[in-house]
Amino acid sequence: MVIARRAFLALFLAVAAFAAQAQDRFITVASTTSTEQSGLFGAILPVFQKKTGIQVRVVALGTGQALDLARRGDADVVFVHAKSAEEKFLAEGHGVKRHPVMYNDFVLIGPKNDPAKIAGGKDILAALKKIQAGQAPFVSRGDKSGTHMAELALWKAAGIELDQAKGPWYRDTGQGMGPALNTAASMNAYVLADRGTWLAFKNRGDLAVLVEGDKRLFNQYGVILVSPDRHPTVKKDLGQAFVDWLVSPEGQQAIADYKIGGEQLFFPNADQAGA
Repeated sequence: MVIARRAFLALFLAVAAFAAQAQDRFITVASTTSTEQSGLFGAILPVFQKKTGIQVRVVALGTGQALDLARRGDADVVFVHAKSAEEKFLAEGHGVKRHPVMYNDFVLIGPKNDPAKIAGGKDILAALKKIQAGQAPFVSRGDKSGTHMAELALWKAAGIELDQAKGPWYRDTGQGMGPALNTAASMNAYVLADRGTWLAFKNRGDLAVLVEGDKRLFNQYGVILVSPDRHPTVKKDLGQAFVDWLVSPEGQQAIADYKIGGEQLFFPNADQAGA
């Protein structure tokens, strides 16, 4: 009887230890609202989890906020889209190495009646100049995200100083891509969006893609393991497993396979040096 109880206790402790270990097999990934709201994570994370048994908990923020979360050691991996900000993160010693993963592009969305008369153009700077000159309603994420950083860089490249040019026509939302698109739909306003979120967006109202195809609208994504030397709580091995999978042939194929209405949202390019 005593032997049976000891055997049962040993089995119970072994099961409990296994359950605890299984519960601990998760990582936190600080990423962008575009990767979540486009539906990409919903498509590729089950593939990764089935292969590795590692759960991925995504905290979807603007790129700037995602990197700040990682700077505090509250994430194991960052998966974002603002290369200059990513390189700064690395230079500060918060990350191990940046790997290119995939790209898509930004598009300028606007009302079909197009008060700024920019539809069909491929010059994003010329389009922004017309919007500002006509004081046409424009919605900005205003959240230090990768999309917001790209928008600000484009205004600057167009020779427009926003601090001086801002007025009632320019609306800062301080929110993610989905809410910004909702605001633009309700206002019949222009907005810069990543193509992936736009394709997944349902509440389009009277909005449509008006400007696309400018090389300045290229949108590259990168992934970085947060430095375990700088942040000892980082799950180095589990996080590295996710990074390795994203840039592996299997991970790259999973990204390429994600489509909406037959249209591919992201294009893998982990093998492109310098991307």
